[in-house]
Amino acid sequence: MASTVKLLFCFLLTISFLPLFPLSSSAKQHPLDPLTPAEFNLVKIIIKRAYRLVPHNITFQYVGLDEPEKQAVFLWQSNPARIPHRRARVVTRLNKQTHDIIVDISTRSVFSDKIYQGNGFPLLTKEEQKAATELVLGYGPFKASMKKRGLNISDVGCVTSTVGWFGEKKSTRVLKIRCFYTEGTINMYLRPIVGITIVVDLDEIKISEYHDRKIAPIPKPEPTEYRLSHMKPPFGPRMNNVATVTANGPGFTLDGHTIKWANWNLHVGFDARIGSVISMASIYDLEKHKYRRVMYRGYISELFVPYMDPSEGWYYVTYFDNGEFGFGLTAVPLEPLNDCPANAVFMDGYFAGQDGSPVKSSNAICIFERHSGDIMWRHTEAELPGDVREVRPEVSLVVRMVATVGNYDYILDWEFKPSGSIKMGVGLTGVLEVKPVTYTNVDQIKEDAHGTLIAENTIGVFHDHFLNYYLDLDIDGDANSFVKTNLVTKRNTEAKTPRKSYWIVERETAKTEFDARIVLDSKPVQLALVNPNKKTKMGNHVGYRLVPGFAASPLLTADDYPQIRAAFTNYNVWVTPYNKSEKWAAGDYVDQSHGDDDLLTWTDRNRAIENKDIVLWYTIGFHHATCQEDFPVMPTMSGGFELRPTNFFEYNPVLKVIPPKHVTWPNCTAKP
Repeated sequence: MASTVKLLFCFLLTISFLPLFPLSSSAKQHPLDPLTPAEFNLVKIIIKRAYRLVPHNITFQYVGLDEPEKQAVFLWQSNPARIPHRRARVVTRLNKQTHDIIVDISTRSVFSDKIYQGNGFPLLTKEEQKAATELVLGYGPFKASMKKRGLNISDVGCVTSTVGWFGEKKSTRVLKIRCFYTEGTINMYLRPIVGITIVVDLDEIKISEYHDRKIAPIPKPEPTEYRLSHMKPPFGPRMNNVATVTANGPGFTLDGHTIKWANWNLHVGFDARIGSVISMASIYDLEKHKYRRVMYRGYISELFVPYMDPSEGWYYVTYFDNGEFGFGLTAVPLEPLNDCPANAVFMDGYFAGQDGSPVKSSNAICIFERHSGDIMWRHTEAELPGDVREVRPEVSLVVRMVATVGNYDYILDWEFKPSGSIKMGVGLTGVLEVKPVTYTNVDQIKEDAHGTLIAENTIGVFHDHFLNYYLDLDIDGDANSFVKTNLVTKRNTEAKTPRKSYWIVERETAKTEFDARIVLDSKPVQLALVNPNKKTKMGNHVGYRLVPGFAASPLLTADDYPQIRAAFTNYNVWVTPYNKSEKWAAGDYVDQSHGDDDLLTWTDRNRAIENKDIVLWYTIGFHHATCQEDFPVMPTMSGGFELRPTNFFEYNPVLKVIPPKHVTWPNCTAKP
């Protein structure tokens, strides 16, 4: 037996540094590459070996890269021989305790092991959620409840729901189970079975609470179908095919996880909790003849989705999708030609299953050039003879992932433009959370329905989506400052002209974290991260400006328990000094958290942020007042924001972009 283990260990040792995506034979491991399947297996062996004398099973709740210190990564960048230690962060459950473990893959050993004593529990595994729902479907009282309602148990599907925190001093690790009736439809979320409370204890693997409170009607299945193969005439318009395939293949190169495209160089990773990760994005400056740093690390750190029905069956439905369920764990395979265009290249992702073994997420990320038909820049000298005209078409690079967390599908884009801009886009689609009612017309509703009547007997419940982005910007270096440029109206006191007013800018550099907490739309302001140590030839500090999307602030009261846990939504913008341990806006352990280890708590220290390595946290929000067009599947609702160069370059960085060659265009009447 010992020899077998030794042989296995040696085998893992030889393969643990193979690239995760062997798209290029020249690919070498980058310090920020996600863990490979071989590394997941090696971590599993190291953990199991360290706890081999423990009689109880260990469950792996989260396994991901423990990223090296930034300076170690930059040293490696300048000298690839100086490879930082390769480490994994492992969160396990053992004997009803949460262990936060660092495994040193380089030395094949446990570097540290801390038992978490605070509030909250780790990321849920897919396996324990499945076990909880199967437990309910086999539970005698539940079967009796279904029989009492005249429902066939074989047509019942159940999902897990976190229970939140509502002032309890001590919590047990539990989930609530919500069930749906699938007879006549695969769109199960639109046929909820209500009136039953089911609580499953995850540590004991048992149903700890069961109440059948009332019987309510279930919406009809007929109008809920969305599969084209099951549709009946009349049909909508047929979409024309559009091929976006370049003659020479993709316009970018992919070496392992590193992408080179146009004037950009960046790294793409994958993580069980946060999904896609962009690292070390830099842009080539023609004037300076070098790549300049823009963003060290960027990802969605948390997504908060509170529903607006405070009744017994709904009050706890306040999801934290990243910290409870995981964007990476819920990433779905992207469908060529529909999710991503014909010119896309796909990446697989990997995460650890509950037993620590690697699980493949096929086609989790796609990368493609977007030929949108937009204009990069143009100008016509209309007043001069000869009609001088110059136009450049917009082409950008997109890194896309889709996470399906329960009923919602989130389309998550990072878009890089040759101008230096980075656009973050999110699309919301999927199926609404609904509750059954007796109403068939809004005139029948006399009380607060907490939603819109979107179909007969069906209320689409009001809710919010708040996505917080972690943006570790290193604008031409890691010593940056956060500058607020206030637009201030002035009265014209110059009597020589009839103008009465104008506006000026008043710049203010944030000294501390309190200075950088901002609620947008309260007054006209432009926000930027600048490098106070570097100037353009004109004397302006180089920087990047935050161009917000539409602003949404929380409408829950500050003392409401879900809002206490989601305090990162209190402000649209936060800035913190870089701290490797401060990664996730709602804290490390979000399930049943108390809001005592999160972005608000960290910034309450009011640390200095001027001319330091700082992180920008930006929250984009959607208030979703549901409507009939959201039924039975919701057309994509999109939002986003932009990081745009501001005095970063000496002049327009795409002035000298060469447009693509013109091809025959039969519908064009004018000659190019």
